[in-house]
Amino acid sequence: MTDTRAPQAASRRDRLTSSLQHLLPQHTLSRLIHRLARVRWRPLRLFIIRTFIRAFGVDMSEALDSRADAYGHFNAFFTRRLKPSARPLAAGTGVICSPADGRISALGDIRDGQLLQAKGRSYTVSELLGHDPAAATFADGSFCTIYLSPRDYHRVHMPVDGTLTRMIHVPGRLFSVSPATTRAMPRLFARNERVACLFDGQPSAALVMVGAMLVGSIETVWAGEVTPPAGRRIQTWNYENGSTRLPRGGEMGRFNMGSTVILLFPAPGVAWDAGLYPDTPVRMGQGLGLVNGEK
Repeated sequence: MTDTRAPQAASRRDRLTSSLQHLLPQHTLSRLIHRLARVRWRPLRLFIIRTFIRAFGVDMSEALDSRADAYGHFNAFFTRRLKPSARPLAAGTGVICSPADGRISALGDIRDGQLLQAKGRSYTVSELLGHDPAAATFADGSFCTIYLSPRDYHRVHMPVDGTLTRMIHVPGRLFSVSPATTRAMPRLFARNERVACLFDGQPSAALVMVGAMLVGSIETVWAGEVTPPAGRRIQTWNYENGSTRLPRGGEMGRFNMGSTVILLFPAPGVAWDAGLYPDTPVRMGQGLGLVNGEK
């Protein structure tokens, strides 16, 4: 396995943008946005929603309900459901589906437990998963990192069929996960707050939802809102009864504001689609590659 595709090195401007973020009260700002996004006063929520739609060019024709007034607060709009026909799943045995709308940040091989973040920058699976023993499972597998911009659909879905075995909440910082910060910030995804979900399946997989600047909360369909509160210690939940089984394409969680999803697969890994490179747009349900050994 020798295929790894990641963004180029950081520019001086990227490094400056990254450095300035250390000065910001990241969690305080995120808590304020968390509250603002749930304001129900009609004039304010409609103003925010309509301004957001115009500013980011959101395609409301895909939404299950396209009316701005249908959403009781901004967060309900931000995590809106789409029409069932809006995101068809790629067909075929062994196809890995994109878990979210967004753009490829990096993808390829995990080499000796290392994932490439950007040119000259890497971090470890062990760091990403809060040094959980399960990290060894993915040491020589494959990964794919997808960045969700504000305009994207923000529900996260299963890339494969899987049975939940473990959930890990790793507290941390809330740096931006924009492309500029990804290029410049060392070990960004191992520093930010994140929720990692491990699944048994064919193949097994880990899906990591990474928090970011102004991300008010991360939630899953089985546990509800995991964060906030942010906490200071790693928390782990074991699901040994196999009761939470999710199909490929099934909803597993959501970001209440945008961020990044990282997929991990164990060896022999995934043969990623040759047309996928950093900054390639993807949509939930789109085929990203094949489980190695599948045709």
